Amino acid sequence: MAHCVTLVQLSISCDHLIDKDIGSKSDPLCVLLQDVGGGSWAELGRTERVRNCSSPEFSKTLQLEYRFETVQKLRFGIYDIDNKTPELRDDDFLGGAECSLGQIVSSQVLTLPLMLKPGKPAGRGTITVSAQELKDNRVVTMEVEARNLDKKDFLGKSDPFLEFFRQGDGKWHLVYRSEVIKNNLNPTWKRFSVPVQHFCGGNPSTPIQVQCSDYDSDGSHDLIGTFHTSL
Repeated sequence: MAHCVTLVQLSISCDHLIDKDIGSKSDPLCVLLQDVGGGSWAELGRTERVRNCSSPEFSKTLQLEYRFETVQKLRFGIYDIDNKTPELRDDDFLGGAECSLGQIVSSQVLTLPLMLKPGKPAGRGTITVSAQELKDNRVVTMEVEARNLDKKDFLGKSDPFLEFFRQGDGKWHLVYRSEVIKNNLNPTWKRFSVPVQHFCGGNPSTPIQVQCSDYDSDGSHDLIGTFHTSL
């Protein structure tokens, strides 16, 4: 039965999330659960938290096995994370959505309304999930440094971070977001690894856009510079 199972990677973004924080936007994170029967749900993974953002694009993808002959019911939950505990009961729920993995795979890109509970929409909030079959098991590992970055902060230097985007379907898709390095115009970021298929669709000549930005805690990051390349 091995031929009836394939590894699938899910990329997740949201739009128009409700704001639970006073004076700022929410700090959203997405949790993926799967129905394991008997009314129980098992957590499969979580994205990273994005600070002060009502329309986040999560860089961390979630992987799971797609079983062709099985209905795999999934639940996506969006939470506003304001503490360091892994428990979600003390975090604000921004909305959720349910579907099957088969629906996502057949649609390739699926957008659903977020609900606070059945019949109660979470404002105009939506979640978009795209699926990609991982046929290529190669991984690209990179080390990136920058020199002589522009100073964007009035007091102190810039707090730079990187975002890598892959071109596809006429759009730019986020494939990796680095950590922020505080107060540094000559940063060296941590080494990172990304599946080649996710990074460039398995094609080394796929256009890649790299953005370097100055991090601001309120989410209004300043663009330091951009360049285009390929793997």
